[in-house]
Amino acid sequence: QVQLVESGGGLVQTGGSLRLSCAANGRTFSTYAMGWFRQAPGKEREFVTGISRNGNTYYADSVKGRFSISRDNAKNTVYLQMNSLKAEDTAVYYCAAVYRYNAYSVPRAHEYDYWGQGTQVTVSS
Repeated sequence: QVQLVESGGGLVQTGGSLRLSCAANGRTFSTYAMGWFRQAPGKEREFVTGISRNGNTYYADSVKGRFSISRDNAKNTVYLQMNSLKAEDTAVYYCAAVYRYNAYSVPRAHEYDYWGQGTQVTVSS
């Protein structure tokens, strides 16, 4: 089991930046592949980005070049750096994890099985 707690959400203007953090406790953090999802009002939850156990990354086209995922295994934390934010990035952002996934691969969206409670990101135009 792992517990995930997101932080860093808030209100930012279009073009601004935010960094989200997801702190994990439970089993050894390095054994988890991690990801970020988001859900906007009235829409389904969508995959944003993922990072494998050894640091390989994958991004949704909508955020490629603007968002960056990273992990610090010593701090049991995964980060989402969001730059050049747009109004359509407004959503609740969720951290997710998969235990003992292939070390070099980023899990597919449906494979994540641990979830945080989410943090709200609002981008004002």
